[in-house]
Amino acid sequence: MSELTLLLLQVGFLVLLWFFVFAVVYSLRADLFGVKVRKMPEPSAAPAPTAAAGAATAPVAPIAPPAPRAPRPTGPVPATRDAVSRIVITSGPKAGLELPIGGEPLTIGRSSESGLVIRDDYTSSHHARLLLWGDQWMIQDLDSTNGTWHDGARVTTPVAIVVGAPIKVGATTFELRK
Repeated sequence: MSELTLLLLQVGFLVLLWFFVFAVVYSLRADLFGVKVRKMPEPSAAPAPTAAAGAATAPVAPIAPPAPRAPRPTGPVPATRDAVSRIVITSGPKAGLELPIGGEPLTIGRSSESGLVIRDDYTSSHHARLLLWGDQWMIQDLDSTNGTWHDGARVTTPVAIVVGAPIKVGATTFELRK
């Protein structure tokens, strides 16, 4: 075999090796750099009507004796800033773990940059985000492969969280509790 043929084979194998390296980096780019996150509108853009706002515009009525109290509704309780103080993981690799929750957004995923790191095969690197929107806790799916589930329904847009309702991310289920 001539020296020129040997040199061409060596260069060809080197080019093929670099092609495979670039192909691997390209296929893992979502895990290396994360996904693009869409911003939510400001909470002041769509304020929720409150009882205090309605009471301020209503005419003042004379004070009446208190009426007997009706039984408390047993429906879902929204997860507000005051109603939630911790996240409790109920099933999955970190079952039993409790984390205090503040007012800052919390990213959930496999990446070490996430606030709650869940290492399983069904969780994306940047899977979901918990955020406080006004006074209400919301869950937002960050275009994960397997989806985020809240109370049995898939999350496609940011959804208000109900206290005690299961939230499933990958193989892990957790709840927001007081």
